[in-house]
Amino acid sequence: MTALPVVPPHELENIDLADPRLHAENDLSEVWRHLREERPFYWQRPRGSQPGFWAVTRHADATTVYKDRENFTAEKGNVLPMLVAGGDSAARTMLAVTDGVRHTQMRAILTRAFSPRMLMKIKDTLTRTVDQLLADAAAGGDCDFATDVSGNVPLAAICDLLAIPEADRKYLLNLTGHVLSSDYADAPPEEGAVAKNEILLYFADLADTRRGSDETDVVSLLANSTIDGKPLNAAELMANCYGLIIGGDETGRHAITGGLLALMEHRDQWQALKRGEVDLKTATEEVLRWTVPPLHGGRCATADTVVNGEQLIKAGEIVSVWFASANRDERTFADPDRFDLNRTPNKHLTFATGSHYCLGHFLARMEVEAVLDGLRRTVSDFEQTAPEKWIYSSVLQGMSSLPVSLKADGSHMPQTA
Repeated sequence: MTALPVVPPHELENIDLADPRLHAENDLSEVWRHLREERPFYWQRPRGSQPGFWAVTRHADATTVYKDRENFTAEKGNVLPMLVAGGDSAARTMLAVTDGVRHTQMRAILTRAFSPRMLMKIKDTLTRTVDQLLADAAAGGDCDFATDVSGNVPLAAICDLLAIPEADRKYLLNLTGHVLSSDYADAPPEEGAVAKNEILLYFADLADTRRGSDETDVVSLLANSTIDGKPLNAAELMANCYGLIIGGDETGRHAITGGLLALMEHRDQWQALKRGEVDLKTATEEVLRWTVPPLHGGRCATADTVVNGEQLIKAGEIVSVWFASANRDERTFADPDRFDLNRTPNKHLTFATGSHYCLGHFLARMEVEAVLDGLRRTVSDFEQTAPEKWIYSSVLQGMSSLPVSLKADGSHMPQTA
C-alpha cells in the first residue's frame, strides 16, 4: 500500500489533467476537493498544441452535462486523448461515440445480447472461474492479484458474451490492457494504436465466420442485424465489438484489483464482509464507487449553454467530466472518503449516466460481486507482499500489479482441476 505524493491545490495551474503520469504517480484527492469547493468548472489552459478544456468535478454538474443531449455530444470523442487530438475516428460507428437515433438503434441491438438467460449462464461460469482462480492463487503462495485473478475474471465473462474461442482469449487480454493505458510511463503512442488495430482486425475476421448464424452472442447479433433494412457495415461491426471488450474488460478488472486493495486498507470492512454482515450487491456498488476505474468522460459543447445556472460553456469547447471527483462529492455522499460496504444510497457515476449509461454495467457488477463472494467464502485472509504498480492513463485508474499472499479458508476448499 504505497502512499502516493499528494498534489497540493496551489500546484493546479502547473499540472496537466490530461497527462497519464499525473494520475499514475500522484494523489489528486486534495486537488479534486479544492475544485469541488472553489472552482467546480475549471478551465485548464492550452498546453502547447493541446487545446484547453473544462474540468467538471461536482456530481450534480457531471450528471447535468451527461444528460444534456441537446447541448453536448460524444461524437467528437468521449475521452480527453481523442477530444484534444481533434476527434474520434470511430464516431457514428461505435456506440459510445454515437448520438441521436443511430445510438438508440445500435443500443437496441446490443442490449439483446444481455438477455436474462445469457446473464445467468455467465453468472454460473463466473462463480466457478473465481473459485478456481482464488484456489490456485492460494495454493501457489504469493500471486499477483492484478494478473492472476483480476485479469482473468472479466475476460471470461465478456468472451462468453462475444462467444470468443477459448484459444484466443489470452491473446485478446494482452491487447486490451494496452489500448487505453500502459504499464510504464514512457510507452510509445503507437503501442495503443497497434493494439487497437489488432483487436479491430480480429473482430472483422470473427464476424465473417458468424454471418448467417442464428446464435445470440454479440458478434452474431451484430453480423446478422439490420438498421432501416441495411446490415451494419464492417466499421460498425469492428468498432462495437472493440468497445464492448475494452469496456467489459477494463472496468471489471481494475475494480476487482482496487477492491482487494481497499479491503486490505480497511480491515474492518473485510471482517464485516467475511462475517456476512454486508449485502453483496450493496458492497459491489461501494467497490465501484471507491475504485472508479474510468477517471473521466468527455463531451464537446454543440451550443453555448449555461450549466446549472453557474458556468457558460461555449460551442466547440471540450468538457471533461471527472468521475474520480464526482464519486467523492460531499454534496452527494455522506462521509465520501470512508470505504463503507454498507453504503446506501450510492448514486456513483462509475458507469456514467443518461443515454450513454455503460452497456456493460451488468457484467462489471456481476464480476465484482462474484469476487467479493469468492473471497468471503474461500479466503480466510490476505496480505500485500510488495508495492502495487499503477497504470499510466488519463482515462483509466487501476493497477498493473498487486502482489499478495492469499490464505485459503479451510472450511471451504474448492476442488482444483
